Amino acid sequence: MAQQHLEPPTDSPAGPMSGDALAGYLRAQATEFLRSLRQHRENGTDAGTSARAKPRAESRAESRAESRDVSRDVSRAGENGSGENGSGESVDAARALRRSARRISGTLHTFRPLLDAEWSEGMRPELAWLSGTLAREHAYAARLERLLGALNRLSGAAGLPAQAAQNTGAPAKGSLTVGAAKAGALLDRQLTLARTRAHSAALQALGSSRFHAVADSVAVLASEVPLTPAAATADLRPLAAAATDRLTDAVTALPLVTAGHPYNAEALVHGLSADTAPHPQDAPWHQVRLLLRLHRYACEVLYGEDAPIDVRLLRAGQALNRHRDAAEAAAAAASAARTPRIAPATAYALGVLHADQRHEVEAARFAFQQNWQKETVRTP
Repeated sequence: MAQQHLEPPTDSPAGPMSGDALAGYLRAQATEFLRSLRQHRENGTDAGTSARAKPRAESRAESRAESRDVSRDVSRAGENGSGENGSGESVDAARALRRSARRISGTLHTFRPLLDAEWSEGMRPELAWLSGTLAREHAYAARLERLLGALNRLSGAAGLPAQAAQNTGAPAKGSLTVGAAKAGALLDRQLTLARTRAHSAALQALGSSRFHAVADSVAVLASEVPLTPAAATADLRPLAAAATDRLTDAVTALPLVTAGHPYNAEALVHGLSADTAPHPQDAPWHQVRLLLRLHRYACEVLYGEDAPIDVRLLRAGQALNRHRDAAEAAAAAASAARTPRIAPATAYALGVLHADQRHEVEAARFAFQQNWQKETVRTP
């Protein structure tokens, strides 16, 4: 298959872009990170909100102290709870934290030759830890919703499978509906428990000294970016182009010819394997999803948030997100099917659910292939 190259925006800068653009982007993301932390304090406890007068020379120390105060307020707000509105604002703030943490980490990876090596290599894993910890609770909730919706669709029930068995006295139609109710209840127990543990882990992380250290580093980054001396005259575009090349090479290695045929069931290979490791075919697609994200962040550094949107890459990214969600949902169904002493109807329903989600994986690959092969279209 011919290699599909990514073309730069038509309004790309004519001259070289120096480290000033990189420093400005990192400062903006660090400021967004700290702003998200402040939202917890403003909507949670009022402790520590009194103004402090500090000399100008102590601004960096103030930022660090503020990050500690805010992170403590984050954990207090999560432990005490602040009602439905507070819960929604906490979810929004956590999403914004993950967003800025991902962008800082991805930018440090792409442009690492222009940054202090020891600092960036120490910062990246900490940001990845924070983003992953905050994302797990939402991921488990979304996975449960996805699986229960699929059981509902497959069984033809009016409501969720577990609810349908309780609300009707009529016998279920076929073993799938009977098994779907029990499978839904089993998935609900397992994923709700996982979500509760993820919530507790997130609260512990937000109150830990490790998080305080991350917040301190981000507070320093908001005022001072540790660039190398060569960054002042270096051009950012070759490093961004290297990220684009890595994405293109990874996509070229994918079996796009196979994915271009609908209903080829390639994603079901090894579907009955006893190995609990992730599906071997999924890893290259997940890697492409990460590389596409790095490419997008690099474009944000070069062209800013007002740059034209590449519709083709946007839809390709959405397809890869669906691929990831379906693959993880299929793994959850397979894990539930390994529960000892479950009824045959329950195991059958979970098997059908697993196959359904693997077909969703294949459909997402097909959608990605269709979008990737299209000509580049950008919105003004």
